Amino acid sequence: MRLGVCYYPEQWPEERWQIDAKLMRNLGLRIVRIGGFSWTKLEPAKGNFQWSWLDEVIKVFSTEGIEIVIVTPTAKPPFWLIKEFPEIVKKSEFGIKESFCVNHPAFIEFTYNIVSELAKRYGGNEKIVGWQIDDKFSLDSKAQCRCNNCVKSFYDWLKDRYHSLDILNEKWGTRFWGNEFGDWDEITSPQMTNLGGNPSYMLDYQRFCSDSIVKYQKLQIDTIRTFTTNQFVTHNFSFSNYEIDYFKMAEDLDFSSFNSYPTGDFELLSKVLYEPRDQITDFVYDVGDPYITGFFHTCTRGFKNSPYWVMEQQCGHTNWGSINPGIRIGAVRLWTWHAVACGAESILFSKWRASRYTADQLESGILRHDGSPDNGYHEISNMLPEAPVLMQLDEVPLTSKVAILSRYDDIWALKDQPHRKDFSFVRLVFSYYRVLTTLGVPTDITSFESELSEYRILLVPVVYLTDPELVSKLEGFVAQGGSVLFGPRSGFKNETNIVIEESFPGQLLNLVGGKVQNWQSLPEFVRFTIRSEIPELGGDAGTWIEAITPEADEGVNILARYLGGPLAGKAAFTVHSFGAGNVYYLGFYPTFEQLRAIIKYLIQREGCGSILDLPDGVIVNQRGNNRVAFNFTRNEKAFVLDYKLVTLPPRDFRFNLRD
Repeated sequence: MRLGVCYYPEQWPEERWQIDAKLMRNLGLRIVRIGGFSWTKLEPAKGNFQWSWLDEVIKVFSTEGIEIVIVTPTAKPPFWLIKEFPEIVKKSEFGIKESFCVNHPAFIEFTYNIVSELAKRYGGNEKIVGWQIDDKFSLDSKAQCRCNNCVKSFYDWLKDRYHSLDILNEKWGTRFWGNEFGDWDEITSPQMTNLGGNPSYMLDYQRFCSDSIVKYQKLQIDTIRTFTTNQFVTHNFSFSNYEIDYFKMAEDLDFSSFNSYPTGDFELLSKVLYEPRDQITDFVYDVGDPYITGFFHTCTRGFKNSPYWVMEQQCGHTNWGSINPGIRIGAVRLWTWHAVACGAESILFSKWRASRYTADQLESGILRHDGSPDNGYHEISNMLPEAPVLMQLDEVPLTSKVAILSRYDDIWALKDQPHRKDFSFVRLVFSYYRVLTTLGVPTDITSFESELSEYRILLVPVVYLTDPELVSKLEGFVAQGGSVLFGPRSGFKNETNIVIEESFPGQLLNLVGGKVQNWQSLPEFVRFTIRSEIPELGGDAGTWIEAITPEADEGVNILARYLGGPLAGKAAFTVHSFGAGNVYYLGFYPTFEQLRAIIKYLIQREGCGSILDLPDGVIVNQRGNNRVAFNFTRNEKAFVLDYKLVTLPPRDFRFNLRD
């Protein structure tokens, strides 16, 4: 486990570099990330590469024993390139890094040029330990690029996927409303045709846009690896939206990374992740929401099911929220330990010094604008004696018997057709994660393509789109003794976003052992009581309800029923024995309390370890036999751990490292 920092040397006089490098070394920082947004400084005119400043930066930091990560500068192309090829800008917000067309031949060509020249020059430098590709790739589904280059690339993408227009027309159901395509050039983007409401068309364009980013990233990765040895390649994921398939992006990387800004993430994303009816406690404003922060850590680890880096760790207030509160003393230490407990093996703080320029002027750094130490500096300094314990904790592998399975295709398909507002795949995944965290149960969030044999329980909030390969893999998992929980709306469509012709849940019928023969969404003021023998599972079902009819002679047990409403007497929650395992089907959209009761029941019934009763805001992470208990609240908290009463001071933690 190593600590580092993001540094922007072009913002400061050259004579300051040596001072900063020595300060970083004395602070215990051993990695510096440089080069982001420096394309213009590296190539001020086409083909005119200027290396002397970067050579000097690398020399200064390597002399102090600090390893270097170079960021490819493609997030901000120079103005001379935009002037020559103005069409590479996707939309009117000139210069924003998300605004460039990754399918434009000129942008691809000049990307290759700058990345290859960087890799040729520094690929053999042993002080360069790795590369970060670009910066926080993201897409805006409301402003997808629709230029001629993207449309042409979309043709090629579709031809590779469907091979013929006849197959495409069949898979998209274009015969309805008389929308069959007779030629490839009749296809543009869904926003530009009267097929904008075709779910198959919309999903495939979303897939194409995501694949375009993956392809653009791979261009840079392959270029770097051509000219480098013993240097890793990663990318810093951002969770500001879910428009790119990060599982696919991660395939080409050596490990995943992400940017962690706990107070900013809470302010920006709490309404995206929490249900509208959920109560969010107020302690999180100056330390962040530990469930959101932990969720992003767990997602990042799950992209490759391996250790990861935090490429930007907040160390003061942000500048891109609506409030941007200060952070509580102790938060940086708390976040660092939490990251390591979740599986991070390196943490780089953002940033070294508060910027005097651009929109970043009001964001904190380890140093203040005047170069004096800020609160982050003091907290990192105070952590130095703890470094050996952090390293010991980091060396223990993370294991879990429980996994939440997610897939971007389901996120996108349900986003385009939620049918009922607030029905969100991402919210459901977060609810499952939050329940498991409150119970102290280690969990992974991973994809259906992962190796699943080590898990005991798979939680599938929704598998909306199904295909035979996916179903076969799940059947094999359950037949060998695993258990799966499916949530509502599972099995409703096929992989091209067409509603199945069979009874719901379609290809999952053999697993579930019953049919969903009635379903409906409900307004907020309509709820129907359920009854169950499962402890603590009761109350009312709302938002979305389905009636499950068990197949005869399938050995399906009903775990909950509706007591009132149009589905009165029908099964709301079932379990079906399949091979050596069990398949659970949940037919309603659960509240947090209902989901907590269900998951407690599953953990106990399927023998997945002990359950904790943790106060709100207290997190317990386990690595092997080691446990770290965190209190993110402003009050002292007490709870039972290993049959002992544990008392945690506010904004503090306790660790128990065992041999």
